[in-house]
Amino acid sequence: MPRFAPHPDVRPALVTGASSGIGRATAIALAGAGHPVALGARRVERCEAVAAEIRATGGTAVAVALDVTDTDSIAAFVDTAAAAHGDADVIVANAGDVQPGSVVGTDPERFAAEVSVNLLGVQALLHRAAPPMLTRGHGDIVIVSSEVARHPRPLTAAYVASKRGLEALAETLAMELEGTGVRAGIVRPGPASTEQGTDWSAADIDEIVATWSRWGLMRHSGALRPAEVAHAILTMVSVPRGTHLNLIEIQPQAPDAPKEQTP
Repeated sequence: MPRFAPHPDVRPALVTGASSGIGRATAIALAGAGHPVALGARRVERCEAVAAEIRATGGTAVAVALDVTDTDSIAAFVDTAAAAHGDADVIVANAGDVQPGSVVGTDPERFAAEVSVNLLGVQALLHRAAPPMLTRGHGDIVIVSSEVARHPRPLTAAYVASKRGLEALAETLAMELEGTGVRAGIVRPGPASTEQGTDWSAADIDEIVATWSRWGLMRHSGALRPAEVAHAILTMVSVPRGTHLNLIEIQPQAPDAPKEQTP
């Protein structure tokens, strides 16, 4: 596909996992800030709906089918986005999957499939999409992680392992990019209200919630809204040159405690 160089003030963006949740909110936030956005996910019809919403409000967006476990799919996503908007100057690696399962009890093939989405797919995306940034000496890469990389949650073993590995990848990447003009940082959300976990069985949910409570991992019922995480991502890519936000950790605020009634 033909490629073109966008105007220097225009910063095309790629967002993976953009069909719902944090990815969807991030695409909308970036488009609202003037970035032409390419939305990628397996549920491309949902990306199409988001892209249409962005265009209806004056933004620029294209939706492309994307499976981050398939290098041919990644190549088609990056090339289609470049043909539409020019080479990306912002990459938001957000695609992810979380399924219930212990270290011992999870089928190895399913464990590997989850790691492939959450970790290996990020490296494959950067291998394809980041070189033009290095050539230009300009760009931002945001790796969307999770608080589980810092505080593991039992019975989501593949997710925990892949997110901890993902942060190690991101930290290594930032070191390798130092002095190139390309910035890389981690956005690490706490509990968020997204579609992740909505396909779990009631029995799995009951067991996991009880286990997390026993380990003191559920302090309150607050949850981040996707738009709040998207705001952190937009902040990371928007800070002035000469500034580098390595990590933004965002947690939901606890609900207000009930006030004591005056007799």
